[in-house]
Amino acid sequence: MPERPPEHLGKIASAMWRKVVPFLESKAPVTRVDAGLVELYCTQYEIYRKSYQSVIDDGIQTKIFRSLQDNTGTVIGKDFVGYKRNPATQIYNDAVKQLNAIGEQLGLSPKGRAEMAKIKLPDDGKEDIAEQMKKFLGDDNHQAN
Repeated sequence: MPERPPEHLGKIASAMWRKVVPFLESKAPVTRVDAGLVELYCTQYEIYRKSYQSVIDDGIQTKIFRSLQDNTGTVIGKDFVGYKRNPATQIYNDAVKQLNAIGEQLGLSPKGRAEMAKIKLPDDGKEDIAEQMKKFLGDDNHQAN
């Protein structure tokens, strides 16, 4: 997997790429196929960070007011009608869910690492698919005619 992040990633996603790729490669061989998952993880991390910044800057919710007008249409006051949730809170929640799901697939969580530890390659690493299928299906004596 390339150490350099793809050029189209944002600043935050690129920084995460530079952290995640060396970590993943230190734990297990990472292939080009995994690059798509790593990219998704990094972009979701950037979305998570930006949405969290919006929550910090704009708050979790905003007050909603309804304008009161006189018979000429001039606004003469405002009535408080409730609160509106900052849309960034939903974006934040969605990004956290995606980070958890993708991170687990990449082995970035304790559960994900435990699952990956269960996957074992054959000792020589060269057992062919036919041999693997024979083992999976059982020996030749039990095959149906």
